[in-house]
Amino acid sequence: MYFYQPTQGHGLPHDPLNAIIGPRPIGWISSLNGNGQQNLAPYSFFNCFNYRPPIIGFASSGWKDSVRNICETKEFVWNLTTRTLAERMNETSASLEPGEDEFAFGGLTPLASRIVQAPRVAESPVHFECRLSQCIQLTSAGGEALNSWLVLGEVVAVHIDESLLENGIYQTAKAQPVLRAGGPTAYYTISEAQRFDLRRPDDR
Repeated sequence: MYFYQPTQGHGLPHDPLNAIIGPRPIGWISSLNGNGQQNLAPYSFFNCFNYRPPIIGFASSGWKDSVRNICETKEFVWNLTTRTLAERMNETSASLEPGEDEFAFGGLTPLASRIVQAPRVAESPVHFECRLSQCIQLTSAGGEALNSWLVLGEVVAVHIDESLLENGIYQTAKAQPVLRAGGPTAYYTISEAQRFDLRRPDDR
């Protein structure tokens, strides 16, 4: 077994942590600041944390525009990244000058939401409109405050392209979601051929 202690470095060409915890869904987060300026950015540390009410969250290394905007307006939107949108999602990760618009930079169309003020990505087939639940500064096990922030939001509205619903069941593979993997460039998607089914012991 290869062994290392993270505080002493991993000794490998690339940190394996986010390759082991993967592939991970992408948090493609749109938000507005208090002046109505829109922002769009992808976060690879993202997931769902609660069923009812539904709560999703993403972690940001540093106090970035998305975190600042969400803490200011208490709202954001998650947009599904599909294979056809992967390159444009990647464009929105660029460090732009203040005032530059990631929607325009990525060739994307802002679309009005139904409940929150933050815009959706019109080209994306699924959106979660969210209201801020918590913004938590992470700490080490020793209690040291880290420059990393966990943003949790309650999903208050869901939009799904009806082509992804078959007999009312959402077809995950049909959406071709893009998932982040390890290394500096690796991404994956999924196909129905990779599916397998298991029933929980209590449901048998």
